[in-house]
Amino acid sequence: MNIDSILNKAINLEPLTSEEGLFLYKNTPLALLSVAANEVKNSFKKPEDYNKVGWIIDRNINLSNICVTRCKFCNFSRSKNSPEAYVTTMEQYREKISALFAAGGNQVLLQGGMNPDFGMDFYCKLFSDLKSEFPGVVLHALGPAEIAYLSKTSGLTYREVLEKLHAAGLDSLPGAGAEILVDRVRKIVSPAKCSAGEWLEVMHQAHVLNLPTSCTMMFGHVETLEERIQHLIALRETQTRKPEYSQGFVTFIPWPFCSEDTRLVKEYGMFAPVLGEEYIRMIAISRLMLNNIANIQASWLTVGKEIAQICLHSGANDFGSIMMEEHVVSAAGANYSLDSNEMIAAIREAGFEPCRRNSRYEFV
Repeated sequence: MNIDSILNKAINLEPLTSEEGLFLYKNTPLALLSVAANEVKNSFKKPEDYNKVGWIIDRNINLSNICVTRCKFCNFSRSKNSPEAYVTTMEQYREKISALFAAGGNQVLLQGGMNPDFGMDFYCKLFSDLKSEFPGVVLHALGPAEIAYLSKTSGLTYREVLEKLHAAGLDSLPGAGAEILVDRVRKIVSPAKCSAGEWLEVMHQAHVLNLPTSCTMMFGHVETLEERIQHLIALRETQTRKPEYSQGFVTFIPWPFCSEDTRLVKEYGMFAPVLGEEYIRMIAISRLMLNNIANIQASWLTVGKEIAQICLHSGANDFGSIMMEEHVVSAAGANYSLDSNEMIAAIREAGFEPCRRNSRYEFV
């Protein structure tokens, strides 16, 4: 294989094979990979937007920390009988969303895992109540694993679950719970969650309903390099199935596994940490492989500001959110933080123009 010919293929937005992606990952100098990834990034933009980098103010609110799946990478979840178990109250939602609005944001990332006491009626009432009290709030809520779980417990199809939640107030579906979309890996790290195929099918049904979605990858644990590339191809192929009227996946967000005190490390031993160069390489490869997903977000929360800034020169075009509240990855060792002024400054320091956006990745 020839590096230049494969890079030219990617720059022309032709889909790379698994073998080509793996060859580039292993053999291409990072600087060359980054230059090509930036060319692909700009192909999704108007020339006047080449220097713009998106960001948003939103807030993560966890409905509960009670979850029956108990994934091996998660330190956040608790059993129902745990003294640390909780369910967020309506008064707490009011307080948190009011603070979000006061800070200039309006999007809530609403997640909480698989609580056996939460059924369709619970979610529909909660979404409806939140929309009633905060008409301007954008609910970026749940994820494919929760949708698959609700489908099984309610007897409804994925589409029926999504239709009911959308009617109640769901605005978009996060890409949570993807981990690595290869069942060998999922059976190790999250055996009680939906399969890779089920995750992807939930997303396809969301695309049919024209619900914007994001997609993610948590890497740096038991997966192989080949499986990382398989994950990207699975996302790309699902995007090809979306109807023309649908945005489908509006962004891809990869982040490294945060390992502190996790059961996965206790069972399998320490994994080699994902250092800056590896994360930047993963961003660039993702940009080259995902020829039909317009945006790539750098995860400053898990890699820090400086590495995320370099990613903006290596295929990423979005800096994500200031994340007014986050409890899941921080419970496993992610401890970076940025406020609005620091976010704007970080993007400018990297040589770009910061632009606020909405959940559809449209500049506002």
